[in-house]
Amino acid sequence: MSDDTDAIDYGGMMHDAMRGLIRRLLQRVSAQGLPGDHHFFISFDTTHPGVAIADWLRERYPDDMTIVLQHWYDGLEVRDDGFAVTLNFGDQPEPLDIPWAALRTFVDPSVEFGLRFETRDEEDDGGDDDPSGIEAPFAELDSEPDPAPRPPAEVVSLDRFRK
Repeated sequence: MSDDTDAIDYGGMMHDAMRGLIRRLLQRVSAQGLPGDHHFFISFDTTHPGVAIADWLRERYPDDMTIVLQHWYDGLEVRDDGFAVTLNFGDQPEPLDIPWAALRTFVDPSVEFGLRFETRDEEDDGGDDDPSGIEAPFAELDSEPDPAPRPPAEVVSLDRFRK
């Protein structure tokens, strides 16, 4: 058997692919707007290097923050390393710059789609045995008010595709 240096990092590769999916989706939204009832809850680590938010937002959200892209957002710019957007906080527009690696969750409640990104520390804790990082939508969105009850979500398991 080979040592860990020869191991394939499937979890890391899957997270990169999921971030790529979000990048392509936000590029589409930047060019065409949000279609139909789609809207996004995006949570991120405010302490991650490269996160640029106003000082008062960092004080209010010292560890993580959930933003909503729905009715009003401006200047959505999608790059290879992350995205920037201006959001309205109490009638005060604030620019945010978020690297892809800072993402924790991405949820589109209109279609019950959600992704959760594990950090290396969480993966090493031995907590969740599911290396996919995919969980039921809404699992990590306790910081935002729930506008309406949601039906139970379906958890997609990748086990049946593993050999």
